[in-house]
Amino acid sequence: MNSIHRNPQDMRLLDALAAGNSSTRLEAALAAGTRAEPGFVDALIERCAIEPDFFVRDMLTWALTRMPSEIAVPRLRAELRSERAQARSQALHTLSKIGDPTAWSAITRSLLHEADDDVARSAWRAAVVLVPDGEKEWLAAELATQFGRGDREVRLSLSRALVALGELVEPVLRTAMANPDPAVRAHARATERLLRDPDAGFDLAVDAARRVAALGPDREETTAC
Repeated sequence: MNSIHRNPQDMRLLDALAAGNSSTRLEAALAAGTRAEPGFVDALIERCAIEPDFFVRDMLTWALTRMPSEIAVPRLRAELRSERAQARSQALHTLSKIGDPTAWSAITRSLLHEADDDVARSAWRAAVVLVPDGEKEWLAAELATQFGRGDREVRLSLSRALVALGELVEPVLRTAMANPDPAVRAHARATERLLRDPDAGFDLAVDAARRVAALGPDREETTAC
């Protein structure tokens, strides 16, 4: 762990990060971020891996964004190799919030295809934030292999990630809309609708896409909402 001045205030803050009360942990994360003491980076990252409360995790991420990126980013990159899924997911989420372009090389194909849905969703979001222009087409093709995966939240996350890449995703959408799997076709078509109209509701886009998949593309106009 980074060297921390072991004064009583520091020790109380470290203890509070592991307190049984979530409000106490939230206040500790806020205090760590407010102080922005680099010596707390490892403790914050370690807590991210096991913290059960969403709001505390969000504050831990905020605290890490306040730290010097040259210290926080390498440690977060190392966390992507953790055996704990939450550790990987939170590290990806935090890297996306920091936005340091040097983190792009840590977004591997295996993370984009991660079996754990929470990790995969975090990887997709981080990837579209960090990807350099020259890698966007590669990323679009990798994300497109995940069409039809998971429940509504997983599919919505994938669609949003692809839409964030902009019009360059159109070729992979066209390919996916011709896929023999109806779930893949419907998901790709719903994503294409969101690309054209970002304000469209995802559920409506999915319903419309399913009707098109069932009735055929020549019926799209008559079945559209």
